[in-house]
Amino acid sequence: MFASRRLLQACRITFFTRENCGLCTQAKSVLSDVWDKRPFVYQEVNLAQAECRPWRKLYDFDIPVIHISKAEAKEEDVSAAGKAFKLMHRFTPEQVEAKMDEVEES
Repeated sequence: MFASRRLLQACRITFFTRENCGLCTQAKSVLSDVWDKRPFVYQEVNLAQAECRPWRKLYDFDIPVIHISKAEAKEEDVSAAGKAFKLMHRFTPEQVEAKMDEVEES
């Protein structure tokens, strides 16, 4: 019963990253630990790609960054980034799960 409730309230995590980023590698490991306990929809945005230029302008010196939203929420929009539930730089599995709880309750 609780598992189905969790699936209905699943989160989406958008991970803003780039290649050869040590902090990004650590952050991806944290997300993997969270996934093992609490699956989520995952999207990765590589700031080195040309089509990600607006995101690069916003987060170039702040990566890794994750946005956490409800799974059914519309795609990420750079103009709404200020309202996103997010974590930056270094974060723990507990912090990610706390943000997921916050999103699910909103």
